[in-house]
Amino acid sequence: MTNINVERDVQYDGTYDLTLDIYQDIDTISDDRKAIIIIHGGGWWLGYKEEEVNWANEFAEQGYIVFVPNYRLAPDYLYPAPVEDMLTVYDWIKTSDYHFDRTKIGAAGMSSGGNLAIELGMQTGIPIASWSGIIDLDHWIETHPDVVASNKNAPIPGTPVDQINQTGSNDPYYKWFVLNYVNGDNALLQKASLLNRVDAKAGPMYLANSLDELSPNDAVQRLQAELIKNNIPSVVQFVTGHGHGEAYMAIAQEPTLAFFETYLGQNPRAHHAKL
Repeated sequence: MTNINVERDVQYDGTYDLTLDIYQDIDTISDDRKAIIIIHGGGWWLGYKEEEVNWANEFAEQGYIVFVPNYRLAPDYLYPAPVEDMLTVYDWIKTSDYHFDRTKIGAAGMSSGGNLAIELGMQTGIPIASWSGIIDLDHWIETHPDVVASNKNAPIPGTPVDQINQTGSNDPYYKWFVLNYVNGDNALLQKASLLNRVDAKAGPMYLANSLDELSPNDAVQRLQAELIKNNIPSVVQFVTGHGHGEAYMAIAQEPTLAFFETYLGQNPRAHHAKL
């Protein structure tokens, strides 16, 4: 039986007053345990750390120390602000007083949080898990010129993540939040696009997606192809149905844990890199 303690609203960035929550089983504290950064979704424009309580507890119950941050959101803050915040979190936890193995840090996120997990893996070389990650940005916009961007069917801010109905594709909303992330700036959109920046410094990746959902499947396949070109190990899981992110927790969590068991502490490329 676990004894999970949650430390809330710990400041990791004084400039922007950004905070995170820390989950840990106080009966398993040691300098050898693993750490995970869980990044909330919300299309880079909404969402908050408290949405990830379920996922954080799933990891904490397995002996991880779990860090769940808030980060700056669009349109007040555009790309690369959230990526910079994740790098700040990574540096902050490495220099913190919490007990864990600094060579065993991973990151995980769903939807836009999956995008930011991939960003963190590409920037630092740590292993990451992305569920329903938003991977295709500039290519998707270029190939969907007739889609009219709209947030008409966007989640209502404050809706609990397990109650957000994102089943199947929603192209108008997808186009809206991607463009909102860069304020419609095509040059910034190209810079924000993950598929343009994969290189040999990236860490191992676990990528999960439903077969029919908001996040396009072909983007997952193209990302894995780029990882293979750069000799980066990856695991891809396509899940039956049209659920998004947490909707397939029961299917994806066990292989995600197995992925981190394999790769945490085994990646000598882990480092820190500024954008």
